[in-house]
Order: sequence, then C-alpha cells, then structure tokens
Amino acid sequence: MRRYRVEAFERLIEAFNALPTIGKKTATRLAYHLVTEEGFSGLKLAQAIEDAVTTLGTCRRCHAICEDELCGICSDASRDRSKLCIVQSAKDIFTIEESGQYEGLYYILSSIEDLDESHLQSIVEGVEEVIFAFPPGIATDTMILFIEDRLRDRPLVFTKIAQGVPTGVELDNIDLLSLSRALEDRVRV
Repeated sequence: MRRYRVEAFERLIEAFNALPTIGKKTATRLAYHLVTEEGFSGLKLAQAIEDAVTTLGTCRRCHAICEDELCGICSDASRDRSKLCIVQSAKDIFTIEESGQYEGLYYILSSIEDLDESHLQSIVEGVEEVIFAFPPGIATDTMILFIEDRLRDRPLVFTKIAQGVPTGVELDNIDLLSLSRALEDRVRV
C-alpha cells in the first residue's frame, strides 16, 4: 500500500519540528495553517526568517542579538554602567528587560568554556556591581564562583538574583512578578 505524500509539505513539517519545543503534531498544525489558511502570513514569516538570519549578529561587547556592532543596550548612554548583569542567553536579556526592573548593562556567558577572560576583564571596567541572573543550580553556582575568582582583584560587589526562581527553570519561563522580585531582592554572593 502506497502512502500519500506531499514532499514540500513534509519538508515544512520537518523544518518546524526541528525547532525547540515544537513536536510533530504542532509542526503539522503550523504547516497546515500556513499552507491552507494563511498563505500570505507564510510568505511574511519566510521573509522575516530570511531577514533575521542574514542581518542579525551579536554585540561585540555583551554578545546579545543585534543588527549593529553594538546592541541598543550597550550603545545607550543612559544605562547604568556601574551594574553588569551576567546571563546565560540573549533570551534572558529580553526577559529581564520586559520586567522593567533593571537599567544596567549585560554580559552573556552560557558556560565556563565560553569565557574569554580578557574580554570579561575589559567589560567590568567602571562596573561596581556584578549581578548573576542564572537559574539556580550546581553548574551555575560553580560558574559564579569561577567568575568571582577571576575578578577577585577588582573592587566589585557580587550579587545574584534572589531565590524564588525555581531550580532548573529557564528565565523566560518565570512570571514577570517573580522575576521582578528576584531582581529587586538579589543577594550578595
């Protein structure tokens, strides 16, 4: 018995299914919706993806997603340059910014292996407080201790966001009130 196949449709499903948190059923629903009900939206989505892939890069200072050499946060002179919030991903910056509770600068560090010590040393020039906004866990506590050790000769205050952020949960999965309170009630490391 031969199976009915539409190769272009199957490739679209596979493309959606390759995205994080998108399972086969959701991928099929999205593909079907774009093809049968929202053709123009599908073309807009394809154009937006192409534009993002070809024009976005990373900020040379903090490693956030941006369109220029420096992101809008690093190039904003009104930001509080005495505070540096270290996060694990660019999506964490978007989440913290949405809370409206932080006006300082950021630095993305996903793992100890990604640490460029000389770059970090230059980033902390003029900084008074380093805030760690990592989800709680043994690996992130290790990373905090490692960074503190590397910056021990600097007159820095080290803090981390307050507990209330559940262990093992990514920042973009936390409600904004909990995140706002965690930032306001951060504790010295």
